[in-house]
Amino acid sequence: MSISTPGGEQRRPTVVSTGKKPAAGRPASGAKAGSGKPTATRSGGGKGPRKPIVPVKVSQGRAKGPIVLFAVVGLVAVGIIGFGAWAAFQGSKPWEERADAISGIVDYRKKDPELVKGSNHQPGPIKYTISPPVAGPHNQAWQNCMGDVYTEPIANEHAVHSLEHGSIWITYRPDLPADQVAKLAEKVQGNEKMLMSPYEGLDKPISLQAWGYQLKLDNADDSRIDEFIKTLRVNASIEGPTALCNQGITATGTTPHDSGVQMPTQ
Repeated sequence: MSISTPGGEQRRPTVVSTGKKPAAGRPASGAKAGSGKPTATRSGGGKGPRKPIVPVKVSQGRAKGPIVLFAVVGLVAVGIIGFGAWAAFQGSKPWEERADAISGIVDYRKKDPELVKGSNHQPGPIKYTISPPVAGPHNQAWQNCMGDVYTEPIANEHAVHSLEHGSIWITYRPDLPADQVAKLAEKVQGNEKMLMSPYEGLDKPISLQAWGYQLKLDNADDSRIDEFIKTLRVNASIEGPTALCNQGITATGTTPHDSGVQMPTQ
């Protein structure tokens, strides 16, 4: 049994709008399923859309300790390299320039060239215009300068000959405190081309002598002492580095020892 529509032709049924909104959750008539955006709803039957959840960002601070350590190590390394370069440059200078750069040093080689010619041996006492003397005529015998520490004054005439051989003569006031004397002695004992002795009438507590050079100081802690020794020991010799410091006079006393002394020629 068939049903026919009026007019004799088969037609689709006509949908009549009733004016009512489609039920919630159902698409409107004629709309494609899934064409609308889903709407978030609150759980538990609450009304209105749910607020979106914002993700929480967790920031992790950088450890500053290693960075600071590397920076400090880098600065120290740069400082060491810089100091090494400076020291190498300083060491490459002629010793005469390094000597003149020592603060307070007196260069008698420039002030009195005649005084420092050397090789002028005289017997008996000699009058010196510089105290302690740094050059000039001297006795044929030198004072032993193999790191000798003399606790009594010695003769200028022998000490000056030791200077000619390239030694450093450290002199000090007899009333210099014992701890200061001990510090000076540490720089002398066991070191060839070094000698020290007390000296009456110094205008400064300590006076250093090399052939043609002098440096006067107030205390044994002065760093210029080491610089003076390092720069002038051996270098200041006018007889070369092979000039002897052993086989010299070891007796103390300010009168030169002439009679009966047989010294090797040097």
